[in-house]
Order: sequence, then structure tokens, then C-alpha cells
Amino acid sequence: MTGAMVQDTQTGREAVPETGTDAVHRAAHETVHSTARGTVDAPWRIGTRGSLLALTQAGHVRDALVGAGQQAELVIVKTAGDKSSAPVQTIGVGVFTAALRDELAAGTVDIAVHSYKDLPTAQDPRFDIAAIPPRADPRDALVARDGLVLGELPAGSRIGTSAPRRASQLLALGLGVEIVPLRGNLDTRIAKVANGELDAVVVARAGLARIGRLDAVTESLEPVQMLPAPAQGALAVECRSEDTELVTILSALDDVGTRAAITAERSLLAELEAGCTAPIGALAEVVESLDDDGRVIDELSLRGCVAAIDGSDTIRASVVGSLADAAELGRALARELLELGARDLLSDPGDANPGAEPSDDSSNPSPMENIR
Repeated sequence: MTGAMVQDTQTGREAVPETGTDAVHRAAHETVHSTARGTVDAPWRIGTRGSLLALTQAGHVRDALVGAGQQAELVIVKTAGDKSSAPVQTIGVGVFTAALRDELAAGTVDIAVHSYKDLPTAQDPRFDIAAIPPRADPRDALVARDGLVLGELPAGSRIGTSAPRRASQLLALGLGVEIVPLRGNLDTRIAKVANGELDAVVVARAGLARIGRLDAVTESLEPVQMLPAPAQGALAVECRSEDTELVTILSALDDVGTRAAITAERSLLAELEAGCTAPIGALAEVVESLDDDGRVIDELSLRGCVAAIDGSDTIRASVVGSLADAAELGRALARELLELGARDLLSDPGDANPGAEPSDDSSNPSPMENIR
């Protein structure tokens, strides 16, 4: 990062703009003295986008750290995606995470909180996903006029979504609805239904839950109707790989079952992205099963689908296996989907993060600032 303005967390004074070299040196200095962080004078700095949803998500992480005896504050970062009105598929989903990672690499923040589905599938060796907290409800939610559920919307109804996954699965249901491209934060999307511009929108239920707007949901869409995006409803709490003390601190926030589920879903996505992109849905859940001796054990159930853009075809498959084999489960299911014909539904890659889902929270007017 070059020329960033940073607020000094100890004095409250605005610092002189840093050069890229200065940022690297300061990051190295802070890594050496990382034991001073987490105190009242030097709280952990959690980078986040500035929308209500992003702030709420990052606030949960801050509160969990404070509850564990660590001091932490939020640092708002404005991303290129927040500054653009172009469709998400044009600018690339990765723009929503790149700015946070730039701040993390430069040392101006210590932790970044992402909606996990916004992250590129390729791992960045500079960073460690130190924690995946317990996942919120991963289902999609319908917000429709007059309290209607999906099956009650008349043919020709205008449903807003910019997610190819949602659009293709909606069209596959054969309800005769019209899909309308949609951007903006959750409140903006819901407002388009309230003012009559749209008959309904489909968004992530988890986002509405986090901002206290579940009252707007007219139907939670079951996976048999619409499989969610890989990692939908999950958060990624990221820090620099070299900050081993912080990795240890954050690992206390990790949920084993959620990590296994996300690993399986993301592995499926990565395997299907080999030169292609398509509307991809995946959902892994921890389920109880019996071993050969009749003992109750936990296993991972993974469902996946690939759909034609126009909804003309949807290929689904599922697999069950050990939590320890989550990554291989995802890859195996992806290979099965390809064998069933999913390759014919795949298109050429068209954005910076192939196969990824547009964020449900794609606008943010806030500058970079610190919030206790």
C-alpha cells in the first residue's frame, strides 16, 4: 500500500502518509513487538469494510477477542468495489477483499474479517485463515412483496439478484420469473421491493440475520430448491502468517465443524474452476452416522450442483465421508459432477475470481477510520 493515511491508535493523531517501504518496515517492527498488541494502549486492529453488515460481522470478532481478555478496535477500509457502480462480474469479486489484504500486508491492520465466499479460492501464503467461527444459516432468503413465498409469485414477477448461481437455479424451477441484475447493500436491495421496483429479491439469510432484518424474509429457501454458494454464511478471520502469537489467539474462535464444511465446499469450487466458471452451489453439513461397531460418529455430508446459466439444466450430486477428509470429499464430488456432464455447462472464465459469488454487501461509502 502506498500513501495511506493511518490514525495512530495511541495518540489519536493523523500520521504522515507512508511510502510502501515505510509500511513494510513498520509492519516488520510491529511483528517483532507483537506482544504489545491486544492492550488498551495498542489494541488489535481489525480491518473491515464500512457497511452495516461488514461492521456487524467484524464487531462479533472484536467482541469475542475482548471477551477473551484482548483489546481490539475496528478499522474501516474502503475497497475498489465499494467505489464502483459496475456489475460485480465486471470488476471481479476479489476487489472486495484485496484492499483489506493490502492493509494487512502493510501492517496498518492486524486482522481482516471477510465474508468467506468473497475470498479467492487460491491460498495466499502471506496470510493465515486463523479462525472460521461457527457458521450462520447458509440458506438463501426470499424477500417478496405482500409476504409472498416463491411459489406464490405470479409468472413475469421481477426478482432481483446479481448471482448467476441464484439466477440459474431460480430459472430452473420453471416459474416464469424475470431476473433483474442487482447491486447495493442489503437495505438498498430490500428497499427495491418495498418501493415496488421489484417483486422480490434473493439474498443470503445470514446477512439479514446479522443486521437484524429477518423480519423482511418471506421464505427461507431450502437447499433442495436452491443450493447456497460455497462458504455462504461463514466468516474468515485472517492475519499475517508470520504473526504466530496472533494466529494462536485467533484459533480459539475457530469452529471445527464449520472449518471442515467450508474446506469441502471450497475444494469442490476450486476443482470445478480448472479453466472454467459457472453457477456453482455447495453445502456441507456435519451429520451423525454409525460406524461398523454401531457407535455414533460425526461425518460430513456434501451436496453440490452446477447449473446452466439459462436454467435449462442442473446437475446435482452428493457424497458423505470423514471430517478429516473434507478437502478430498470436495474434490471427489467435483469430479463426479464433471463426469455427470457438468463440463458442458461450464463457460470461459470472466472475472478475477472464477466461480465466486457476488457479495450481498457491495456498496460502502465509508473512508478508512478507527472504531473502538
